[in-house]
Amino acid sequence: MNQIASNTLQAAKAPQLVSEVRGELSFIAPQDEKPVFHSSALTGDVPKVFFKNEAHTVPIKDMRDIADTLSVDHEGFELVRHTTSVTDLYDDDAVENAYNPEVEALLRARFGASKVVVFDVTRRSDSGKGAANPDGLRGPARRVHADYTVKSGPQRVKDVLGEAEAQRLFDTGAHIIQVNVWRPITGPVKRAPLAVVDSSSLQPEELVATDQVFPDRVGEIYHLAHAPSQRWYYAPEMTADEVLLLKGWDSLDDGRTRFNAHGAFELPNMDENAPPRESIELRTLVIIE
Repeated sequence: MNQIASNTLQAAKAPQLVSEVRGELSFIAPQDEKPVFHSSALTGDVPKVFFKNEAHTVPIKDMRDIADTLSVDHEGFELVRHTTSVTDLYDDDAVENAYNPEVEALLRARFGASKVVVFDVTRRSDSGKGAANPDGLRGPARRVHADYTVKSGPQRVKDVLGEAEAQRLFDTGAHIIQVNVWRPITGPVKRAPLAVVDSSSLQPEELVATDQVFPDRVGEIYHLAHAPSQRWYYAPEMTADEVLLLKGWDSLDDGRTRFNAHGAFELPNMDENAPPRESIELRTLVIIE
């Protein structure tokens, strides 16, 4: 049974902690040629990167202070409360048969969608070895990035839905949003939380298109170049009853935010004995006809 809490779409709130920390984020360094990296699906281990990164320490504010006003169409992310009936998010069958439908219902309600398609499930852990997935172990994604680009967003729609259905939706003017739904598997998160940028603080030139090589295809994501004007947020001690909605791509180019960049960071004075950060993220297509 789909057991979505009655306050699913309410902004998540918690007792006030430190309203701002300074955290080190990993940005792409400017370069002349187009960057490229080999995905973990290709290497069988950690991704192999063929470009330089640079670390910058930036202020990262508590998003709970503005949770009621956040919008994927402006900041590019939202923090909402959402309870799942699944007790073991490492159980692939439970995720497919129970958790995915719960998330689909959440997104249909949030966006008034006619259809929601879950097309990827990834677990991550900073335990050292990473979290188990059907295609291998995954750790936190520490390079600041956005999942899709103006080129790869439409292509992913075609890959997931098929050429004919994708073209029908494009031709009829359907609104398609790629939304990443990020949840702690256990909480509260005390290590490697996710930092997300206020997309309204980005300039187009800060989004650097990067080739991502898979065994059977070449995708494209944006890595983020640093700028002092960027505004960063995180949800302190995020719990397993909360999810972040992150916009990966939007078919509408009408002034709204189309992409959100994010990456994990280490908390200042982190307790090394704190439990590892474990998370699950679902990539979805939200279709509004």
